Amino acid sequence: MTTDSAPGLDLRALAGEAHRVDDDVRKARADFVEAHAEEIYAELTDGRTRYLRLDELVRAAALAFPGLVPSEEQMAAERSRPQADKVGREIDQGIFLRGILRAPKAGPHLLDAMLRPTARAKRLLPEFLETGLVRMEAVRLERRDGVAHLTLCRDDCLNAEDAQQVDDMETAVDLVLLDPSVRVGLLRGGVMSHPRYRGRRVFCAGINLKKLSAGDIPLVDFLLRRETGYLQKIFRGLLTDDSWHSRFTGKPWTAAVDSFAIGGGTQLLLVFDHVLAASDAYLSLPAAKEGIIPGVANFRLSRIAGPRVARQVILGGRKLRADEPDARAIVDEVVRPDEMDAAIEGALARLGGEAVAANRRMLNLSEEPPEEFRRYIAEFALQQALRIYGADVIGKVDGFAVGSR
Repeated sequence: MTTDSAPGLDLRALAGEAHRVDDDVRKARADFVEAHAEEIYAELTDGRTRYLRLDELVRAAALAFPGLVPSEEQMAAERSRPQADKVGREIDQGIFLRGILRAPKAGPHLLDAMLRPTARAKRLLPEFLETGLVRMEAVRLERRDGVAHLTLCRDDCLNAEDAQQVDDMETAVDLVLLDPSVRVGLLRGGVMSHPRYRGRRVFCAGINLKKLSAGDIPLVDFLLRRETGYLQKIFRGLLTDDSWHSRFTGKPWTAAVDSFAIGGGTQLLLVFDHVLAASDAYLSLPAAKEGIIPGVANFRLSRIAGPRVARQVILGGRKLRADEPDARAIVDEVVRPDEMDAAIEGALARLGGEAVAANRRMLNLSEEPPEEFRRYIAEFALQQALRIYGADVIGKVDGFAVGSR
């Protein structure tokens, strides 16, 4: 293929050469980070004496090591574009974070940084301790009789996940774990105003595909923050270093699923201690449909439901009805919709025992050792970055975004 203005110019060959150059640069970058991850991280954190969250770390690296990760100016330009028009600079962030998370000293330290209370939660804590109520855009948090009720309240989008919901959920989880009067946490979807589900509760519709198409689902502040932030805090606890008994403050958690838990909604259930579902609810992880990796579900679902079911759900897009046998590996109780409130009260009472926190800590340590999680999330950092820029993903989410879920 040639052009009149440049006889003999093979545009396809040029594009291929440009891709090879870009690939060579990224390979060199990956090799450099792998070889020097400990030194890089020590420089950025003053010898691991400072705890930088993921977003803070990539910004610090951009300043200290120009060219290693995208600059803030480059990322600002990326954020202004829809996903299809981005140049994929988050792939370079994924390369960097994979190398850091793989490093035996830097990786655990970075994950510890993500388990510390956020600045926003610290600001809101006095208000929550005094009133027992915090209202945020995506989550309403209320303490009643030692139970923290977290209600997902994005009724405009059926609680589809975006960066705002991740921020609000991490804030809420921090507040629950910081409040000494809270014994147990409960997560449930609120009542919807959406025409298809008006007056009904909905748990979660998964990732907000319209936001993904618009370029508003970031790798660091959503896809990685979600997995290493509030989901890990629910599962492992908040890192407070307050007591020699344990570095972590953890509490038992219950989830109640009304209507459905799609994608990230099902991923959430895999870190809860007790899951209830209405008999007419269903679960799904539509990874094959959307073309992305369903968070840490690939790591957890095989252990919880078995490898064959995991492949059917993740690779084949199989939906699980809450009342079918294979779903019972994820759902502890299935009740009629009109019995949900009573069943929730019973579940909360059972998780209120003195020995529950200690036993759940030991169970979680046995089921998901921190080092195994770190190995998974390191590779996930890059592979998810590559997926969100895949041509197939962009084509699919653009199509999904035209209509509603």
